[in-house]
Amino acid sequence: MEVVIAALVTALMIYSHQGQVGDELVVVLPGPDGKVGTVVVERNCERAVLGQPFAASRIVSGSGPQSQRLVEGDVQRDFGSVLAALPGRPKSCLLEFLEGSDEFTPESRVELEKMLAELRQGGAQDVVVIGHTDRVGTEQFNDRLSLQRAERVRGELVKLGIAEARVQIAGRGEREPLVPTDDEVAEPRNRRVEISVR
Repeated sequence: MEVVIAALVTALMIYSHQGQVGDELVVVLPGPDGKVGTVVVERNCERAVLGQPFAASRIVSGSGPQSQRLVEGDVQRDFGSVLAALPGRPKSCLLEFLEGSDEFTPESRVELEKMLAELRQGGAQDVVVIGHTDRVGTEQFNDRLSLQRAERVRGELVKLGIAEARVQIAGRGEREPLVPTDDEVAEPRNRRVEISVR
């Protein structure tokens, strides 16, 4: 799903009026790993499905979409300034916690220090921190614990000098497990915080 959304956002970002009002060009760009999603362009009951790198759909003067394939160099030439203005891809980090607490595992403490060192060099950032739990305990307990874990990470970021207002936090409790389990199963990989930095 992430690849599809990323491709769709990129395609919409290079949407362009060419010449007359109503002329459109949508191009699907590959992600950093070379993968692409699928974008569907519809107009006047006609559709074009774009699922390859540099696949494009052009609509001229309100006509139906006309599929074509562009060359990477042409995309860079025509949309280089737009592509240069796009924000960088977010960096992400996953930290795990000891059971029933907001204490980092020893491995995650090391990962946190690496991430903090990177952030020290990168200046002010926008950060999203989402806490999670395994399925041991009540939903209410896990909701509180997941938020407590996110708050703990935010505290570390604020100590680093990132303004608290730039760090959004949320707790998802046991609702979004990384590894699905039955209730009351202790799964260390689900006791985590996901951090996304842009």
